[in-house]
Amino acid sequence: MYKPTQQESRIKRWLIPALTAALLPITETATAQEELVVYSSRKEQLIKPLFDAFEKESGIHVTYQTGKEGPLIERLKQEGKQTPADMLMLVDAGNLWYASTQDILAQTSNSTLNQQIPAQYRDPKGQWFGLSVRARTIVYSTERVKPAELTTYAALAEPQWKGRLCLRTSKKIYNKSLVASMIHHHGEAGAEKIVKGWVNNLAVKPFAKDSHLIKAIDSGACDVGIVNTYYFGRAESKNPQIPAALYWPDQQGNGVHVNISGAGITKNAPHPAKAEKLLEWLAGPTAQGILSGMNKEYPVRKDIPWDQQVASWGTFKADAMNLAEAGKRQADAVRLMQRARYK
Repeated sequence: MYKPTQQESRIKRWLIPALTAALLPITETATAQEELVVYSSRKEQLIKPLFDAFEKESGIHVTYQTGKEGPLIERLKQEGKQTPADMLMLVDAGNLWYASTQDILAQTSNSTLNQQIPAQYRDPKGQWFGLSVRARTIVYSTERVKPAELTTYAALAEPQWKGRLCLRTSKKIYNKSLVASMIHHHGEAGAEKIVKGWVNNLAVKPFAKDSHLIKAIDSGACDVGIVNTYYFGRAESKNPQIPAALYWPDQQGNGVHVNISGAGITKNAPHPAKAEKLLEWLAGPTAQGILSGMNKEYPVRKDIPWDQQVASWGTFKADAMNLAEAGKRQADAVRLMQRARYK
């Protein structure tokens, strides 16, 4: 039986660890190639279930970093070609539109996405795609307001609502997009007249959050307001007997103002093909069901059933305006609200 010499044994003891160390980076690189990185302004509890389900189906792991929209966009600009991010996920078409102007998103031409996502909820150039829908609609006190008294967003500027209206601050992008849509439909002068009427009818100064507005209606501080539907869904879940309800305005006109959360593939994505696969999956039935049920939003696809609670609020005609318009008119909306003294 052959016995290695002392020198051969020393070489063997040195060579095996060296070969192992040399092979480790290759293994780690191969693993990293199966990983996607997403920058998201959506909170962790709203995206982790999605990415966990995607990994279970595809075998591709998704890591994510959450933060505010502005800093995430600036980070992508600073990182440039060195960015680890494959996808940017944001809330509100205004933010998505702004990101599309900063040379950080790729143009994606995907027939599956174009078929599944209605044109009004995606960028005409394919830089971002809506993934969930929320309506910004009227909420009212069921104790002090009859639905027959309500008609349109513009009607909330009429004298009958003097001292009865609550609004969220104009600084929030949800209201910037709402006013931008009003400029699109009514012209700048018409929209300004409406917003000035709202300000004149305020019961209290604007709130920092929609949830605070709903509490004000519940407490009797005001009778009507404008909120995103999912905020009402959360309030109703906590208190099913809450004396408030949603109203769908402008059903004889342009329809209810809607907005989206959405995503786009980054211009310098390390793994663009896998990122596109994730984007397709997010528009698929599994993800659409998770998105709509978890946060009381509407699926972006028309063929996906609504969450039971969301469905209980009734159907409505939505504004068909392409949401890129809301982004284009953001600056005009901000200046208009400043002139109207809407704070």
